[in-house]
Order: sequence, then C-alpha cells, then structure tokens
Amino acid sequence: MGARKDFLFAIVLVSNVLSQIPAVEAAPLSSELPVSFEYDYQNDPFLLNWTFVLEDKNKQPAVPIADMSKEEKMLARWKVKQAHLWKALPTEPFIINASAYTAAADECGKSDGITASGIKVQEKRTLACAPNLPFGTKIAIEGMGEFRCEDRGGAIKGNHVDIYMQTKAEAFAFGRRNLTATVIK
Repeated sequence: MGARKDFLFAIVLVSNVLSQIPAVEAAPLSSELPVSFEYDYQNDPFLLNWTFVLEDKNKQPAVPIADMSKEEKMLARWKVKQAHLWKALPTEPFIINASAYTAAADECGKSDGITASGIKVQEKRTLACAPNLPFGTKIAIEGMGEFRCEDRGGAIKGNHVDIYMQTKAEAFAFGRRNLTATVIK
C-alpha cells in the first residue's frame, strides 16, 4: 500500500509543477515566410549509388541509370569510388612504356576475359593501366588510337601500360614501345 501512496504523491507533485508553467501559444504561420523544403536526393547518404542520376562534369544532360549499358553502369560506379584519381590526371602529353597482353590463362591466371573493372576485354579498346589512372580513363596513344583504362596488372606501375590484343602472335609482334599518350577524359 505504501508504494501506491508514493506513486499518487508523485502524480500530484508533477501535475502541480506543470500547472505553474505558463502556456505557450504557437505563432500562426505567416504566408510571407518561405515554408517550402526541397529534398536533395543526390546528397542523401542513405540512398544507394545506383539510384542516382549521374551527371557529366562537362554539364552534359544527366543520364538515368536505366538508360545505361552494363559497361557504363560499371564504369559509373568506379568513377564514384575513384573520384580522387580523376582530379590528378595528367593534362599534358606524356610518354608511356607500352607492351601488349592477351586474356590467356598463362598471362592473367584465368581465361574468361573479364578485366579488373568487371568489363570484358575488347581489342582496340582495353588498356591495362597503373593504379594512378582510374578505370574509364580514355587515353589517345600515338599511332594506335584511343583506348580506355579497364584493367590492372601486377607488373604495371608508373608509366607502363598493356594494350589488349586478341592473339599472342599480335602481342609478341607489338613488343615493347615508348609512345606518346594524352588523356582525353
């Protein structure tokens, strides 16, 4: 019975304290004050990367994820992960030490042709670059054309790159060359 009296005493005490607090009326909303709130979904940390609409830094129209190819989606994810590398790309032409490679198991440890970026190799496009060049970097190589950095390799460091070729005969014929290269984007 004593606990019940203590409980009732506490209720009476709290109600007496609350009755002494002056009432505060809410101020009416003025039509002059801006009440709109615009939700910025691109900066919401709780959304996943693939739900964003990706915008090109050259202010080209935004590309919805649904309209992207599988390769473009993979490169878009890498672009977010490697954002710090895009700021440090060379702006002037530079010399590369180029060699060639194939997707053979004795060179890559597997023969499925899937690169480190997750994209399947393609002749006249795939380039294995050093880790300082982010996946998706387009590089114009003197006398060879344009290539995209899609792969990595244990021996690829500094200015060394490997150009993907379909056959070992082509790769051996290419050998090793010092060429001028320029980052396109």
